[in-house]
Amino acid sequence: MLSTTNDSMGKITTTLVITNRLDQGLATRGNIPADQVRSITLNNVLVDTGATTLCLPKEAIAQLGLELLKEVDVETANGIGKARIFQDAKISLLGREGTFECLELPGGSSPLLGVIPLEALGIELDLKNQHLYLLPISPTQTYLTIL
Repeated sequence: MLSTTNDSMGKITTTLVITNRLDQGLATRGNIPADQVRSITLNNVLVDTGATTLCLPKEAIAQLGLELLKEVDVETANGIGKARIFQDAKISLLGREGTFECLELPGGSSPLLGVIPLEALGIELDLKNQHLYLLPISPTQTYLTIL
């Protein structure tokens, strides 16, 4: 299980494994060897409820070889600007996995984990104790709903 920690500033950080999902699919079909699937482990990723999605520095996106999906307008502390969205970033966190888009951060920026991946994976913040916890997913209780 991957760990989550809190530092002296009360920020929740975690370790994420991010894999290029397209590479993984190619390896599954035998089109590339499994050892050519691009994947990285990022430590001390800030869990940021002010961020919508997964946000990665451009160096991490390049290392993963993620494909550009689109350019969008984003709101930052400096106002509205342009950003690029990449696709097929598969994250592994606390034993759960999901594939998400990611927003490119300027070089040298620290990665952020936003609320959309957390919600999709059934992971919530315990703000009082400053850590992440898994919502239930079992035959008797589950965070997944179809109503």
